[in-house]
Amino acid sequence: MRKKIIAGNWKMNKNFEEGLALVSEAANMIHDEYQGSAQVVFIPPFIHLNAVSKLISAESNLFSGAQNCSNHASGAYTGEISTGMIKSCGASFVIIGHSERRQYFNETNDWLARKVDAVLSENLTPIYCCGETLEERESNVHFDVLKKQISEGLFHLSAEAMKQVVIAYEPVWAIGTGKTASTAQAQEVHAFIRSLIEEKYNKEVADSITIQYGGSVKPENAAELFSAPDIDGALVGGAALQSRSFADIVKAMK
Repeated sequence: MRKKIIAGNWKMNKNFEEGLALVSEAANMIHDEYQGSAQVVFIPPFIHLNAVSKLISAESNLFSGAQNCSNHASGAYTGEISTGMIKSCGASFVIIGHSERRQYFNETNDWLARKVDAVLSENLTPIYCCGETLEERESNVHFDVLKKQISEGLFHLSAEAMKQVVIAYEPVWAIGTGKTASTAQAQEVHAFIRSLIEEKYNKEVADSITIQYGGSVKPENAAELFSAPDIDGALVGGAALQSRSFADIVKAMK
């Protein structure tokens, strides 16, 4: 059975007090109302990470994660955060290659491959993001784009290392726009990604990897998305900033 994982990416939102209040509220709701087995991950800005980790440490299936990391272990890299630092804060997950990092900070697949290695070196779980722009989808090259992102960012890994990776498919045209890929569109891409992994490694590896959907996931569409056979959870953006909406998305995962 593949792990079901719902992760909430806060991006650059919430001050320290607001962040702790959000986690406390959402964690209580999930604890009281959710009977499923999905792992739930809170991914706040770095300044919240240690406090968030401590706040949820006693709760089963609640985890914390970081939104980014350096590919260096330490050194004179002002402003960077290493995976060792992230681990020391109690985190378990790290987002790698979010489309905003690719777009605004020019992160390449090769650069992201080194970040994946850094995450795995600390026994943390990378959530590796991939996805096409609207122009790429309308030009019918989205499968080529996804293949390039995944093969260049992940396929240097051994089969055993690959099993430790979570992949998040986030069509760029659906992030923060209110537009969501239809369940059929999302399922088609998730199945394609799984087929790429099977082709590179084998069916056992492909069937073991959690593939999340991200892109305007909300309580109203979560259950339908989660009903697709190859969608194993969600990387949630805006809806993760409200405790009620995030808890309701978690509850949609059976």
